[in-house]
Amino acid sequence: MKTTKTPKINNELKSIVDYMEREKGLDRKILLETITSSLHLAARKSVSEISNPAIRIDPESFIVTVYGEFHVIEDSKNAKTNEINLKEALEIDPNAVVGGTILIEATPDNFGRIAAQTAKQVIIQKLRDAEANVLYNDYKDKVSQVISGIVRHYDKKNVILDVGRGEAVLPPREQVETEEYHVGDRLKIYVLEVNKSGTHSEIVVSRSHPGFVKKLFEIEVPEIADKTVEIKGIAREAGFRTKIAVYSKDPKVDCVGACVGMRGARVKNIVHELNGEKIDIVPWSMDIGIYCRNALNPAKLKHLEIDEPGKRILIYVDQNQFSLAIGKHGHNARLTSKLLGWKVDVLVAENEMQTVSSTPSSTSHRRDMKTEVPQELDERLKISIEEIEGLSKKVKESLVDAGYHYLGELKSLKIEELYAIPGVGKSNAGEIMDHIQSAMKKVVG
Repeated sequence: MKTTKTPKINNELKSIVDYMEREKGLDRKILLETITSSLHLAARKSVSEISNPAIRIDPESFIVTVYGEFHVIEDSKNAKTNEINLKEALEIDPNAVVGGTILIEATPDNFGRIAAQTAKQVIIQKLRDAEANVLYNDYKDKVSQVISGIVRHYDKKNVILDVGRGEAVLPPREQVETEEYHVGDRLKIYVLEVNKSGTHSEIVVSRSHPGFVKKLFEIEVPEIADKTVEIKGIAREAGFRTKIAVYSKDPKVDCVGACVGMRGARVKNIVHELNGEKIDIVPWSMDIGIYCRNALNPAKLKHLEIDEPGKRILIYVDQNQFSLAIGKHGHNARLTSKLLGWKVDVLVAENEMQTVSSTPSSTSHRRDMKTEVPQELDERLKISIEEIEGLSKKVKESLVDAGYHYLGELKSLKIEELYAIPGVGKSNAGEIMDHIQSAMKKVVG
């Protein structure tokens, strides 16, 4: 066993520990205790003749000392490992007695370097743990709130944003398909959830969640913030259109006017943040018929048939109001259905020749519906969407739900309009367009 003068950890390491305590809020005592505990394994490997080494770190100078615990025995020529005879023990500790124990320094020559490396690793890990705890504690109460972040980089398809003390993840499912995110962009984001697993904390954020629009209105409209005006419902197809139903508890306050603001200033700010997404502000009503009419405004409805047990509404409109009632690609009818929580079908009143359902229906049901064939279509292109080869059943249903029933109606469809249809998406739009063009070539050459 070799006893040497205990080495000193370099000043750089001491400066790091001081910095962590001062700037990162790490407790110095706990940090040193953790480093001490981590050094036991290194000591066992470095000092083979000691089975259970003891580590001491001076909290001011960072001098690290390794001690071995030895049992004091009578003078013996056959002392075992971790045993020392009384004569030698008294030279080290005048209070040594047979049967007792004494500590003897056994710091290896290179243990200062080992201790420094171990301490650095411990500091890094403790810092990660501390930052994870700080991140979780800072954001766990911000769920369902809007915060700001700066786009830093991409991790596969995830957008990683700097939100101050940490990073937030904007996964593909929470992105808006009509938006593009570039490094350096500052975005407002909705905190969806904050998770902590072991030493890792994760903030998941969204730009597509309906709650994002709701929270933007709460921020922008003081009457909503002070609860004079209440948001009763919200339905959203992110990137395209949102319907929000509002109600005023004070009859003197116009709920829609409060949300729109002077010359539309309030709602314009929200539309700008949503990159042009259309917003319909609808007065809420307990009467489902009135509520439905408000939601489909400005389309003029002839009459409604309300099936309360089935929670279904049949809406009859004149032919010239049909497109306005269902909206581009069927957005208006679908969002009205989501907002009301009822199934909504829009029909042309004259012979009920055309209908659009707010919810996907079966193929057999569609074939039973009387759908008017546009007169201006090339006769050769009056081919049902169902007959186009190469398209999946889901895509065909999405096209019909968006108001397209015949091949000829797709003739002037642009690819950006195609991937805007719910159920299609950017990744499939090119392939779908190829199938549509191929079907047209087969018919018209």
